[in-house]
Amino acid sequence: MSFQQPHPDAPCLRYPENIGLHVNVTIETAANMLARAAQLSLNTPYAWTFIDKPVENQVMLLFLPNPAQFPNDGIRYQDQETRYALPAPGNRAREIEVMEIKYGFVPNSQEASAWRVRRRYRLLKGGHSHITLVHYTRGPMIQTVPSLMNSPVRQYPLRQITEPSVFVLGDKVGQKVYPSSAGPPPAPGPMGMNHQGMGMNQPGMGMPPQAMNPQAMGMNQQGMGMNPQAMLAQQNSNMESLERRRERERARERSMGGQRPGPPRLDDDDSADEFEMISTRTLAITRYKRNHELMEEVFKRAAFGSYLDDSFPVHRSPFQGALMTSSQPPPAYSIFDKAELEAKVAKLQQEVEVLQTQAAERSARRSAAEDVIVASGHTPMEVSS
Repeated sequence: MSFQQPHPDAPCLRYPENIGLHVNVTIETAANMLARAAQLSLNTPYAWTFIDKPVENQVMLLFLPNPAQFPNDGIRYQDQETRYALPAPGNRAREIEVMEIKYGFVPNSQEASAWRVRRRYRLLKGGHSHITLVHYTRGPMIQTVPSLMNSPVRQYPLRQITEPSVFVLGDKVGQKVYPSSAGPPPAPGPMGMNHQGMGMNQPGMGMPPQAMNPQAMGMNQQGMGMNPQAMLAQQNSNMESLERRRERERARERSMGGQRPGPPRLDDDDSADEFEMISTRTLAITRYKRNHELMEEVFKRAAFGSYLDDSFPVHRSPFQGALMTSSQPPPAYSIFDKAELEAKVAKLQQEVEVLQTQAAERSARRSAAEDVIVASGHTPMEVSS
């Protein structure tokens, strides 16, 4: 029987606030917590920490650059991790992935049976796929393998973490937050990153370089050593290059003789990193320009119709200096049918005549009734009483 092998011992990014102990975490609760965490993570830096022998019912929120590789948590599992995806209850637009592994125990402890269960939740759709909710709980127990009872899964003692907290989402992604008692590290190296400040050259760290790869964390490597103005300028440049490419594509579509291909199929992307690398201001400006371009296409077609096609060559008048077509456009009222309008007018006139006749009859009956009352010598007030 093959067991889950622990991954290399390395710290991970954890949400700093304590979520507390929860006996049961449902799928709906996990989906709501993950959706809420994606919003809170925009303004909250994550702290580097080790996960070591978590207690029963503990819940924590992690940012995992590689969700398939979970960090070492000091527990040995006598099972293989299983995973499955399902729609989130109450919101079909969200899809949540659940990863579960059972039969865990802490080596060199008094635990004679393996009863620990670890469940991980992350949103594949409707959230950020790198944010993971972890729940440690109790499950079915089995006998611990004697040869594994005293076999540790990591080296102790754990090293002291000196790396500062870091933002993982939003406009501040990649920015470090130092404690109030500590200042920023020395001047950055040639790549705009200080390796000592990141703790990558400290002895005894035991952390693989790829675990600190900014691209694997969904961060912009160049932006980690830039100030906000430089990052914004670079993002604007990237967006302008995208807009130029869209302009070239539209020009190529117009040159195809008016045959506009269908919209491209948008594949679902589980990474959800593109929006996190673009500032909110740049994204808003791009959407504003795109919406106005779409509205221009709609209203231009509504105003001119088929006279924008290539079948009507356009030339410039030497006297007016305006764009004119080789054939005169039809008048504005050509969209109406004269016969149909005349039939509607005749029908309305007949209805008016009928209503006038009915009004005249009612007026005649009212006058006759008043004459009878006057002839009898009674006033209208006496008759009514």
